[in-house]
Amino acid sequence: MLQFFWNITTYVFHIKMLTQILARMKFILYICNPNKRRTNMFRIILTIFIAAFACSSKAQVQVPGCSEVLLETTAGNIRLQLYDETPLHRDNFLKLVASHFYDSLLFHRVIKDFMVQCGDSTSRHAPAGTLLGEGDPGYRIPAEIRLPQLFHRRGVLAAAREPDDVNPKYESSASHFYIVWGRVFNDSTIARMQARLDTIYGAPVRLTPEMTETYKTIGGTPHLDGGYTVFGEVTEGMEVVDRIQQSPTDKNNRPLQDVRILRATITHKGQE
Repeated sequence: MLQFFWNITTYVFHIKMLTQILARMKFILYICNPNKRRTNMFRIILTIFIAAFACSSKAQVQVPGCSEVLLETTAGNIRLQLYDETPLHRDNFLKLVASHFYDSLLFHRVIKDFMVQCGDSTSRHAPAGTLLGEGDPGYRIPAEIRLPQLFHRRGVLAAAREPDDVNPKYESSASHFYIVWGRVFNDSTIARMQARLDTIYGAPVRLTPEMTETYKTIGGTPHLDGGYTVFGEVTEGMEVVDRIQQSPTDKNNRPLQDVRILRATITHKGQE
């Protein structure tokens, strides 16, 4: 239902813009070409604009120069930088933020030394103890896995998804995201993790020296590399993420005390 209303809003916006453009174009044609041919020219231009609108109406919302998002939560503020290397995820996330999708949603799944997850549209008014995790806009985003450049080091933003058996292409949930906390590895544990990555996703995923060093110093969740899309990172507020990931939880990993996104807003780069 949320996706339906978002599509209607997008179409109305495009129609308003199209109407304004056509009105200006018709006026220009009247002045510059005051003979009968202006009618045919206007029809040609109208056809072109309608075709362009039809092709672009399903496109993701793009906000040039605005690839930062501020999450104001009950635990504090978290600032996110979205990666240009993953444009489908970036633009989809910006679209949802602009539509206020994330406002009042809970971090419904929190696992200490692993990650904190949000994005369930049914969590906004969920009573305490309710099992969450199924609500979303109802579509998927094609995977944009960019190894070895973008990997699951501590502090990155990534997209959750359904399991491999029902999602062999690793397509992302439209709205569910997680922020990685993870843990710090040593030579022994990173070797075991590499052995797991050799088989877990069908094709081997090789940890580069840079990735290995990062996991041994900063930490993260290397077992997710190759299977999930990383599309941003926390630039401010890792202490807030730390507080959230240490929250006491119930048997379903939902915090006993709700941790909520009060408001999510798009900000320009460098904007305070």
